[in-house]
Amino acid sequence: MIQRRFVRETVLQAVYAYLQSGESVSHIISTLLKEYLKEDAEALRFGERLFVLTLEQTDDWDAIIEQHIKNWDIGRLALIDKIILYIALSELTNFPDIPTKVTINEAIDIAKKYSTAKSGRFVNGILDASLIQLQKEQKISKTGRGLIG
Repeated sequence: MIQRRFVRETVLQAVYAYLQSGESVSHIISTLLKEYLKEDAEALRFGERLFVLTLEQTDDWDAIIEQHIKNWDIGRLALIDKIILYIALSELTNFPDIPTKVTINEAIDIAKKYSTAKSGRFVNGILDASLIQLQKEQKISKTGRGLIG
């Protein structure tokens, strides 16, 4: 069984490849996601869904991120940090079975691994503020044991 951390890291690579290469979504899915996740059908479903939802909502995520970065232009953000935020925001709003704390902690750890020394704290701050905003706007719905609250 493939761990979700590996799936999230693979989705990060896939979104980066998509944004940098200009290749089609289906090409990135078949060459990256299916190649790395083919051993686990559930992991592949999660990865494909997270990848597609992330790309579909980048304009929404930019709007949310812009509200929480102070004295900074979104165009100046490190691309990896921005993609990590996109993925986490997609997961927060589209996966009711994943606790918000898990999503945020995973994003922080991935930022520390793939980006700069300060990225973990930056990602944490933006996601904490975004979570409060999204909850106020009732855009986050978590169900199941241990997920409400």
